[in-house]
Amino acid sequence: MSATSDPDAGSRRRSAYGLAFALLAPIALVNGFAFLVPMLDLLVLSFREALSGGGLGEAYTFANWTSTLTDVFYLELVWESVSTSFTITVLTLLCSYPIALYLHRSSGRWRTVLLVLVISPLLTSAVVRTYGWIAILAEDGLINNVLASVGIGSLRLMFNKIGVTIGLTEILMPYMILALMAGFGRLDPRVEEAAETLGASPIRVLWRVVIPLTMPGIALGCLLCFVLAVSSFITPKLLGGGRVFLLATEIYDQAIVTLNWPLAATLSMIVLAIFGTALVVYSRLLRTAG
Repeated sequence: MSATSDPDAGSRRRSAYGLAFALLAPIALVNGFAFLVPMLDLLVLSFREALSGGGLGEAYTFANWTSTLTDVFYLELVWESVSTSFTITVLTLLCSYPIALYLHRSSGRWRTVLLVLVISPLLTSAVVRTYGWIAILAEDGLINNVLASVGIGSLRLMFNKIGVTIGLTEILMPYMILALMAGFGRLDPRVEEAAETLGASPIRVLWRVVIPLTMPGIALGCLLCFVLAVSSFITPKLLGGGRVFLLATEIYDQAIVTLNWPLAATLSMIVLAIFGTALVVYSRLLRTAG
């Protein structure tokens, strides 16, 4: 019997819509006050005129947007933020994928122990973990002391993009591993066994079977880590030492140091646009993966 010929189908559909609305209403209300209202306030602030000493003019102007979108410094800042975050996301994926795959295939108590080890860094503040990386990457840190002991000169691993990339990659790995494991549901070991039975090499099985089946987890993990890398502030600030300019650190400087709130709001809107673009790419990847 078709849905249109069922007299109760319409009432059941209305009941389902009503239940869905009732369940989604609380989170929609919270997001409306906690996200949409502040974002609209930031958007309006980006069109205000900045006065000296942190003051705001009464007039509304496009000067903040035109100066930001035409200034070479801010264009390079956006490019550096996106390219650095993309590099960190790729490195995080390469480091996390084998760990997540091993965890997905393991079982019993060993799997529980490994999961606790993966999650345990999330119980520590990013500030503490960043200071831990300072102790490792500093000029007189662990790595340079080991290199000096074997007769190799010291390396400059801090106050540049190398230190920021290493620190953020390690800090974001737990998020990537958990996202990958959440998307490994379609990975059936019988499909891999079938491919091996048909003569496929391990590399071919990984490339043609495992990675396509785990693409939802890869896309989710990349989206999560890219967004966190773009918005990360404390690790670039400490490991970059003020010499690595990214959007998050520049927004802080404009808002807190120079008190130029309209420019900080304009840069925040650009970050929001980057997040929206990343979400569109994520949706396309999911649609392609089927």
